[in-house]
Amino acid sequence: MTPQLMQAIKLLQLSNLDLVAYVDAELERNPLLDQSAEDGPIAAEANGASSPDGPPADGEGWNANGAEPNGSSIEERLDSPVEDVFPDDAEPPRLRTADGPAGYSEWAAVGAGGHDDGEYNLEAFVPAETTLADWLREQLTLAIGDPRRRIIGQYLIDLVDEAGYLGSDSASVAEKLGTSVKEVEAVIGILQNFDPPGICARDLAECLTLQLKERDRFDPAMQALIGRLDLLAKRDFNTLKKVCGIGDEDLADMIAEIRRLNPKPGLAFGSAVVQPIVPDVFVRPGPDGGWIVELNSDTLPKVLVNQIYYAEVSATAKRDTDKSYLAECLQSATWLVRALDQRARTILKVSNEIVRQQDGFFAHGVEHLRPLNLKTVAEAISMHESTVSRVTANKYIATSRGIFELKYFFTSAIAASHGGAAHSAEAVRHRIRQLIDAETTADILSDDTIVDKLREAGIDIARRTVAKYREAMRIPSSVQRRREKQAAALA
Repeated sequence: MTPQLMQAIKLLQLSNLDLVAYVDAELERNPLLDQSAEDGPIAAEANGASSPDGPPADGEGWNANGAEPNGSSIEERLDSPVEDVFPDDAEPPRLRTADGPAGYSEWAAVGAGGHDDGEYNLEAFVPAETTLADWLREQLTLAIGDPRRRIIGQYLIDLVDEAGYLGSDSASVAEKLGTSVKEVEAVIGILQNFDPPGICARDLAECLTLQLKERDRFDPAMQALIGRLDLLAKRDFNTLKKVCGIGDEDLADMIAEIRRLNPKPGLAFGSAVVQPIVPDVFVRPGPDGGWIVELNSDTLPKVLVNQIYYAEVSATAKRDTDKSYLAECLQSATWLVRALDQRARTILKVSNEIVRQQDGFFAHGVEHLRPLNLKTVAEAISMHESTVSRVTANKYIATSRGIFELKYFFTSAIAASHGGAAHSAEAVRHRIRQLIDAETTADILSDDTIVDKLREAGIDIARRTVAKYREAMRIPSSVQRRREKQAAALA
């Protein structure tokens, strides 16, 4: 496998954020690469329909407005031959910019210094967020003066997760720090008095206990209730009343008290920045009833080979090492431009076929999602399964029904009960949820009953599969659902 092929494969499986980071690193490393402000060409139409203003089949470049410039004007504007930008073996579609979600281009311009004076940096006006660890360290400095215990406290704070839980036991901490378990427990006791209440607990019961003690509500009955949270999760109120030795009214009050507590106290503080999902592909209805599939230009780095700079520098290069370095940079830059272009085309080609295969989903919803696997798509577009797998990893498509990962559309098949077309597993899960959502207190469906109803609808499914799907959707059993509905009716 050549380095160029390895590079192309690597680029194919990168998410849009990782791709931008990779290209930025290449721009820093390679003096022959330039960042372009021009929109490159990428777009296609699903279901075999051709766009009236679509790109020509002869491979000449198109601008963002769909106008057709000649090859020489492209070379003059881009300082690069056409063959360095577009491979000859693929049709260059257009990028979508105007019809995409509002805000992408505008914010990108501002973030890049789009102000008139070019000196504003919006991040400079944003105050730094206080993280949970920072807040705990501040309290540690005030609460513990002993240097030895402060080291233990610092180590323990580093083990606290984002939810505020201590992710290690005292014995292992004591062994790593060369101290006693008693000393570690003493420091944990101090940390558990920090703000917010419930912090540095080892489990949910301890977290709730700390908060109840802080409110002076941890009486014997409440202690017994906290000790049997499993019964509370199952809504087994009769057993809970016996365990706690209380009546209906007291139990209702205690449960209401617990509901007012925070099971994840650490989430109130800043944490790692969560990147929003930015779609790689847009899908919209076409004028002929099909679907238009277009790449999101805002996610695609735009780089060019600076041929003018290469010509100037190579003309003055005297030593063989300098000439070799320039040749290597030129080859690397050319391959990166080609690899980026090919990556965009491949994503578009795979997305186009997925939309064609799952037309029912886009038109009517999840119930019409078809069974689909990598092999089907790969054979339809004459690609290898591994290529399709890489393309669909970490790539997202924006539709009128929301933003989905491309892998979402690949689901296993559930046989039809009367020999008809197979059903998508995702569609079956959706049908199970619909049946359960329609339940009443007097009519709770068991897994066997759900199987019967699905078979009546033409879906041949086993009971264990229904149970597996239900558990994957975090839907409790019929017994637990009956208790929840009865409790809700009494409330």
